[in-house]
Formats: sequence, structure tokens, C-alpha cells
Amino acid sequence: MVRYVLWFVFFTGCLAQEDLGGKVFLFPKATDTAHVILKPVIKKPVESFTVCLESYTELTREHSLFSLAVPGKDNALLIFPMPPTTCRFILNQEPVDPKVQPEVFDWKHTCVAWESGSGVVQLWINGKLYPRTVLKKGPLIDAKASIILGQEQDSYGGGFDISQSFMGEISNVHMWDYVLTQVDIQKVLAGKKDVNGNIINWRSLQYEIKGDVTVQPKLQCRSLQNHYNLLSSCNET
Repeated sequence: MVRYVLWFVFFTGCLAQEDLGGKVFLFPKATDTAHVILKPVIKKPVESFTVCLESYTELTREHSLFSLAVPGKDNALLIFPMPPTTCRFILNQEPVDPKVQPEVFDWKHTCVAWESGSGVVQLWINGKLYPRTVLKKGPLIDAKASIILGQEQDSYGGGFDISQSFMGEISNVHMWDYVLTQVDIQKVLAGKKDVNGNIINWRSLQYEIKGDVTVQPKLQCRSLQNHYNLLSSCNET
């Protein structure tokens, strides 16, 4: 497959728009500076969403995977694993600490979905839906959203803490402005190319790297065990 890369150069740095299929962001060490800024496509206030991503790390401490802040809310949305058996997420400053299966040293696929009308939140890890909960209703995200991978925002666009930083690999980040169906969640998990985010699309990603982060080929695949087969997902389906 031929991939095209567009580079838009500004006085403040470089913004890349790239098909990152088969690639990862590599965070080689813990810092309070290294992060990736994602540039979302938001045309109207987001009242429902699904975020999915894959991560691969040997960290045994808490760490931030996906941090979305808006002015006045540093934790509009935060996905924050707390190994070995908790995956915290925060919506509109309201935290939830669901218990999950113990971490294993493998790629992990995480999805969080929220529907504003009901407030129902879904957490999916490696295709398993954990018990749902209900959080605040109402609009969540607007065009001023600051989305960062690898650090938690304790203030809008900054306030990083090395003890919460990510170290490892992140791949296949997508975000939609609606709640995916169970069928679509399974398609995303299997790496199907016909299900791509309309707010953040890994296969047409606008991003900016800050600090010690590089784009690398994805070499290690995620093992998926279903009832009948053991297969690997490299997102090349």
C-alpha cells in the first residue's frame, strides 16, 4: 500500500497528516514532556462518543493513555489504567474505577463509549464489555478540545506529571461522535479497515509530536482468543 504524508509547516512547528496503519507511536521512556497532540475534526459539540486505541507497555504503575481537556475541564475525558486490576476513566471531571481482568504482557485494546442522552458509559477491553455505569448527561466536547496521548493534562494543554506518563507503544487510535454498536466494536478489535473514526482517524491522522516520541512500524501483534480460533490482529485485514 502506498501511503501519502502531508506536512503543514507553521511557525510553531510541524503538523503531520498521515496514514499510520501498521505503525505505532513509541514512547521509549518516562518523562514529563514527551507526548503526541491529536488534531480532532469537530464540527459541532460532541454529545456522544466512542474512543478506541491499542497500547503495549510493561508499566505496573498508573499511566495516562488518552487525555482530553477543554477550557475549564482538565479531565473532560481521561483513560487511565491503574494496573493490575483497575482501569479508571473520567468524564466531565467525574471518575469511575471499574475492576478489570489482571493485566497481561500483550497488546491491549481499549474502547470507552458514552451516550449523553442516557449518560450510559461502556468500557470494553480486548472485546469484553465490563458492567456499564451512568455518568453526567449533556454535551462534553467542543472545537477547543485538547487531545493528548501519553500524558495526563492537569491543566488545559499541559500540567504533566512524570509519575503519570506513558512508556511503551500506542496504535490504532480512533474517535467517533456516536456510540459504536457491539458489531462495530468487534470490527475495530479485529482491525477491519471499514470502521474508522470521524473525529480521530488513525488512517488519516493529524498530529504533532512533542519530545521523545517516534513513529515506528508495528512489529508485535495482539493475540485474540475467541471460542474457536487463536488469531493475531495486525490491523491489516
